[in-house]
Amino acid sequence: MVKAKILAVDDEEDILELVRYNLAREGYQVHSASTGESAIDQAKSINPNLIILDLMLPGMDGLEVARVLKQNPDTSHIPIVMLTAKGDDADIVAGLELGAEDYITKPFSPRVLVARVRAVLRRVQKSEVPGEDIIKIHELSINPLRHEVLAKNKPVELTATEFKILQILAARPGWVFTRNQIINQVKGEDYPVTDRSVDVQIVGLRKKLGVAGGYIETIHGVGYRFKE
Repeated sequence: MVKAKILAVDDEEDILELVRYNLAREGYQVHSASTGESAIDQAKSINPNLIILDLMLPGMDGLEVARVLKQNPDTSHIPIVMLTAKGDDADIVAGLELGAEDYITKPFSPRVLVARVRAVLRRVQKSEVPGEDIIKIHELSINPLRHEVLAKNKPVELTATEFKILQILAARPGWVFTRNQIINQVKGEDYPVTDRSVDVQIVGLRKKLGVAGGYIETIHGVGYRFKE
């Protein structure tokens, strides 16, 4: 079985070599680029299964690269994992809003890198868009068609908004969602609701889920994700 093609983008050769070596050792086909312009060209030519994208690139930075790739129908499907410096919460949020699937902060361990890449590829292969199938994860069962949630086989009464938020998070465990992404998926882009309203909904959702509410993790400065 041929392993996935990975495009690693970073202007630091030592980082590129670290990424290339560890992913190649896992059997992945690794391509590399040191500029944003080269990254876009290679994404179009080789159609990688995943892009590891440093945000701090000279010239065209990583956020602009992500924006160009996600706006192009030929490359918009390619999942992006961002490489960021610690504490760059604003860039992380901006990248996720543009459509990046995950992020890794520098410095990172090779094991974390490989695990994140493997997890993103696995999630993408499962489903690009959360569907109407029953979601079973941990001790939860979520039935979108019946609007029913069971926790350890006991029904949990949720509002429509709470249910939708839970469905969004649980359908893609491990994926980080910003508050704006949650708002847009629950109510649409023009819905007049604030980031703080999402936090209030999460608090209520966790309380109703009881122990299972602990699976909804807060990613400080970014948003929320459901524990894998």
